[in-house]
Amino acid sequence: MGTLVVIPARLGAMRLPRKPLRLLSGLPLIVRVWQRISEMDVADAVVVATDDEAVAGTARAAGADCVMTSPDHTSGTERVAEVASQKRFRGYDTIVNVQGDEPFIGKGAVRGAAQLVAGGRFPLGTAASHASSEILDTPSLVKVVVADDGRAMYFSRAPIPFLRDPADAGRLAERTLQHIGVYAYSRDALMRWVSLPPHPLEEIERLEQLRPLAAGLPIGVAVTNEAPASGIDTEEDLERANAHWDAFMKGGVTNVR
Repeated sequence: MGTLVVIPARLGAMRLPRKPLRLLSGLPLIVRVWQRISEMDVADAVVVATDDEAVAGTARAAGADCVMTSPDHTSGTERVAEVASQKRFRGYDTIVNVQGDEPFIGKGAVRGAAQLVAGGRFPLGTAASHASSEILDTPSLVKVVVADDGRAMYFSRAPIPFLRDPADAGRLAERTLQHIGVYAYSRDALMRWVSLPPHPLEEIERLEQLRPLAAGLPIGVAVTNEAPASGIDTEEDLERANAHWDAFMKGGVTNVR
């Protein structure tokens, strides 16, 4: 009974071809993410999940445990669920999904999401960080509204909360939270998530976490003080990441956008 972190890595990204194998400070991106999560000491096991032999070979050559999964999955959560279903991983009761293009994710986000589930507070966990209200007008940055008990009320690309009266700008600043794309699941919640059909809200917003939320599965949100960092989706993102990686690892910068 422990925590398993699964890092799903798909080779077929359109905006950044062969993304998991692209180099970040001299090593493939998937290796950098695996190293970073392994060094956090937040899990009892860390495994890379992929559908491509080149990614698997690269990960294994670096020392990572790697599992080949179906090429038919439509989301990282489905790939994580396949790994968790395998016999050798059935002893883990908390499963964490860290995306393979998130080398700058903070330890507080990963640990916080995992602890929400491992501690029994919620069947699903994720993370968010306080952010400037400027993110509200950026659809690529996902926002979340959180209830007083730490439960996610809604995730959106739209500006939530919406500032109806400028006099409430100060209160808005306190409530502006940027979602961080890490997910923790109890085993039962993970299997229920992938058994659900896609939800219209999920399809409209292109946010998979709206599927379990709409089905009534509570998602706890660990709010961290870590500055949110974007994933690597484009050539420009990769150039920026390479420019900042060494300073980031030394603590010289706290986020990369």
